[in-house]
Amino acid sequence: MNKNLGWKLGLIAATLIVFLIGIFGIPKELSGKGLLASLQERIHLGLDLKGGTHLILQVQVNDAVNVESDNAVERLKADLRTRKINYTEISKPDPVNNPDKIVIKGVPPEASADLRSIVSDRLPEYQLTSGAENTWTLAMKPQALTELKNRAVSQAIETIRNRIDQLGVTEPIIQEHGLGQYQILVQLPGVDDPGRVKEIMQSTAMLEIRQSLGGPYASEQAALQEHGGVLPPDAVLMRGKSIGTRDSDSGETWYLISRASAVTGRDLRTADPSRDENGQPAVRFNLTGEGGRRFGAFTAAHVGDNLAVVLDNKVQEVAVIKEQIHDTGVINGRFSEQEAKDLAMILRSGALPAGIKYLEERTVGPSLGTDSIRAGVQAAVIGMLAVLIFMLVYYHGAGINADIALILNLIILLGFLGYSGATLTLPGIAGVILTVGMGVDSNVLIFERIREELRNGKTPPSAVEQGFSRAWVTIVDTHVTTIVSAFILFIFGTGPVRGFAVTLTFGLLANLFTAVFVSRMIFDWILSRKQRGEALSI
Repeated sequence: MNKNLGWKLGLIAATLIVFLIGIFGIPKELSGKGLLASLQERIHLGLDLKGGTHLILQVQVNDAVNVESDNAVERLKADLRTRKINYTEISKPDPVNNPDKIVIKGVPPEASADLRSIVSDRLPEYQLTSGAENTWTLAMKPQALTELKNRAVSQAIETIRNRIDQLGVTEPIIQEHGLGQYQILVQLPGVDDPGRVKEIMQSTAMLEIRQSLGGPYASEQAALQEHGGVLPPDAVLMRGKSIGTRDSDSGETWYLISRASAVTGRDLRTADPSRDENGQPAVRFNLTGEGGRRFGAFTAAHVGDNLAVVLDNKVQEVAVIKEQIHDTGVINGRFSEQEAKDLAMILRSGALPAGIKYLEERTVGPSLGTDSIRAGVQAAVIGMLAVLIFMLVYYHGAGINADIALILNLIILLGFLGYSGATLTLPGIAGVILTVGMGVDSNVLIFERIREELRNGKTPPSAVEQGFSRAWVTIVDTHVTTIVSAFILFIFGTGPVRGFAVTLTFGLLANLFTAVFVSRMIFDWILSRKQRGEALSI
């Protein structure tokens, strides 16, 4: 038994040390600052505790549908002219309520087969139906329409997150809100100026694709020196990151870029990570009709040259033009999978895909957040002390066992928050308090089982063995059902609700370790020091 107790004690001590480091950091991090400061640095506080800005936005997804249908109208007109098919009018009767509906009038009956062929080949996401008096109606397929609207919300989230990063906000929450309502939740802890937030989110991120004339250079001086100290009149030096090599020590690289842009973010329909003809990571993009015509002329004249993707006057990527590109193209650049995803995101973040409407705006002041922390911590401390005292009074010596398990449970939970970077909210504190209650519940189940076995005449070692084995199934059942409920809250909840679900779930997992393993080890240690037949203080 002593041998078993030795490795169990070692495991508990190691667990305690690991999670204490999660709370306060390793010792060298503590030099020059107190424990409280270290705790605040490792445990991130949510909006309701730190103060900040809370916004709910609605993406005007019909704007994105209108852009898509406008492009479809232009492509349709161009294809009808190419096929020499006559028509009297192509329009959108109701761009506000039904932006995906396109009506074509005056197409001769003998050209109906050609019209169907054009729609099938060039506009596969649309359905074509015939009407009276040589009238045809194009309507976007329901699945394509849903995907377009969801993509508009996803791109808006990426764009807003990219812009919010300029604020330097730690632990911002930017995610979908509501079910099927195309809403976005934005929570920015520590930011109490919603006007500034709105200005940054609505600002225009300028995306351009230009010709790359040289680089990367380690500095402006190096670029000038290579060109004899004088730059070409149609070129400009632009800061960027090195492609395929490590950045310089200064963290800056420079490129020689043409002044004129081939296309800008206004010409971009979408961009997604893909693969090239060799199976290597690449980025596939789609341009509008007018943008595609301009880009086709540009790439045809510069096959073999480099093009540069520029965002906010900074070069993001450089790639080789292998062939003429029209409205659809692939950017190759020896990317990794992650680099391809990042570049696609950068391209999409050039402009918001649709307008946004502010549905809710709320600011939580720092003083209110401080009051919430004080009230939450006070409630947790009072509840914890009440539970610890009750267990000591009601279960005598065994109450010390329960109290040690509860304290270790709390340390493990706070250590998890420190390691994971999870955000602690006021509902999260409630989750911590509820975890304490569940821990007490587990100990009560075990202790009452042990008391019952002792009343039935069992010896203390046998009573402890039977008490733990018979209470185990009940404890697992109660914890699993609560964890499933918390998991559902995490999936469908937002912000603070998710914080509650996270703390409750991990607290319950920690409780299974402390209430069963730790508590059992303490009982075994106590029994190993008692004489045969000596009573158990419970």
